[in-house]
Amino acid sequence: MSRISNQIEEFLKSLLQETNNHILEIRRNQLAEYFNCAPSQINYVLKTRFNTDNGYYIESRRGGGGYIKIIKVNINNIDIRNLINNKIEDSITKVKAYFIVDNFVDKGILSTREGLLMKTALSDRALNIASEYKNQLRARILKDMLLVLSEK
Repeated sequence: MSRISNQIEEFLKSLLQETNNHILEIRRNQLAEYFNCAPSQINYVLKTRFNTDNGYYIESRRGGGGYIKIIKVNINNIDIRNLINNKIEDSITKVKAYFIVDNFVDKGILSTREGLLMKTALSDRALNIASEYKNQLRARILKDMLLVLSEK
C-alpha cells in the first residue's frame, strides 16, 4: 500500500510543480483509474500527505466522481509561529519532531544540512536523559529552534 501511496504523492506533486499558481484540480475517480486503485486510496494520500501540516490546503467535493483542489501554501514567519503555538505542545516525540523538520527541508526553509543538525539535536542519543522528560525537552528545543527560523 505504501508503494502506491508514494507514487500517487509524487505524481500529484509533479503536477503541482507544473502549475503557475500552485493550485491543482483533478477528479478523484480519474486519478483512481489512472493508478488502478480505489478512490479511498486517493483520500488516504490526501489526508496523510497533503494536509495543512505539510503545507497544503485541500478542497474536495464528493459525488459525480468528485473533484479535488490541492493548493500549495507558502510557509512564512507567521506560519512558523502558528506551528509553535498551536501544533507543538509541551511534549513531542522524535518521530513527530523529525516530521516537522523534514517538512521544512522539503519546503526549502531549511537546507538539508540544517535539517540534519536539528534532527541530531532532537535525537534520543542527544537527549540522553530519563525518558519521562525526553519529549518535554525535545519540544522546548524544537520550539526554540523554530523561533530562530521565524526571525530570519
